[in-house]
Amino acid sequence: MFDIFQGINNWVKKDQPFALATVIRTWGSSPRPIGSALAVSTDMDMLGSVSGGCVEGAVMKKALKVIESGIPAKLKFGVSDEEAWAVGLSCGGAIHVWVEPFPAFSKDVKEVMAWEALQLALSNNKGIVLIRNMSADTNKHTVLQADGSVVGQSLSEDVQKAAQTAYKERKSQVIELEEGNFFLQVFPRKQQLLIVGAAHITADLVTLGNMYDFETIVIDPRGIFANKTQFPHPPSQLHLQWPEEVLHNYDLDAYAYAVLLTHDPKIDDQALHILLKSDVGYIGALGSRRTHAKRVKRLTEAGFSEEQIHKIHGPIGVDINAKRPKEIALSIMGEIIRTQNEHL
Repeated sequence: MFDIFQGINNWVKKDQPFALATVIRTWGSSPRPIGSALAVSTDMDMLGSVSGGCVEGAVMKKALKVIESGIPAKLKFGVSDEEAWAVGLSCGGAIHVWVEPFPAFSKDVKEVMAWEALQLALSNNKGIVLIRNMSADTNKHTVLQADGSVVGQSLSEDVQKAAQTAYKERKSQVIELEEGNFFLQVFPRKQQLLIVGAAHITADLVTLGNMYDFETIVIDPRGIFANKTQFPHPPSQLHLQWPEEVLHNYDLDAYAYAVLLTHDPKIDDQALHILLKSDVGYIGALGSRRTHAKRVKRLTEAGFSEEQIHKIHGPIGVDINAKRPKEIALSIMGEIIRTQNEHL
């Protein structure tokens, strides 16, 4: 829904009723991933896509009926090899699509509250989980916020726990419980790239981080390095402080990725002592195998377990035989994206 959020927000402001179709399950080489959305208005205007063109016509017809009846519906489609080729895939697949009246127009106050919580979270870069009760005859939505509180329809403890797990694992999914079936759609906050150390590699890594929509944060207490590094594309934030003075200010969760580039154990190890105790999605440290072995020895002596130390990617980056700073930055970003996509 991220890609059409502004558009549907405008429709809500204009009081333009519409239905929202969302991909809730996929099999094989599906045209669009889980969470992809298509909004269809009463005027037959469309925003977004659920299949890249394969089934939009059928979804639109159902969406107009859903707007009229107010009753959600689940659609199942198989995408043939021929259709898949038309949208740029090598083979077919299957998708399930949930079509529902948009909750902003509901007469149920709790539905409107759920939309307002979702709108506020997406506008302010706050991670949440939107929970749809697909066993109900009418719209039933709940927003689970990052602090564990819920807005909208009431939920059992089991559903809340499942939603919290989905957020941590970064995975939208359908769950089936005795009380019904639910679609847990994860809306993560913008992911952060925490870079400790300013250097040539840092400048290139910041450029790539910005390109792939990370919030880029550079931390280096060595003013001479930070001030002399030329950033073709500046980081979102630059801190001339020690890691222990800065890192605690961030949510060190699955949506944070940390890269250590100083080559200085006084700085890198200070960051590691914080990061290894956190839930960050990735930790990478620059250095040769010999350098990493020394790092492991220091951390072991400091009391860190083998399991904790194993979280460090060192030597850092995917092996592309990188030599130049741009190539090293590319290898690091490749490893981060690989880690990121393991959860999709």
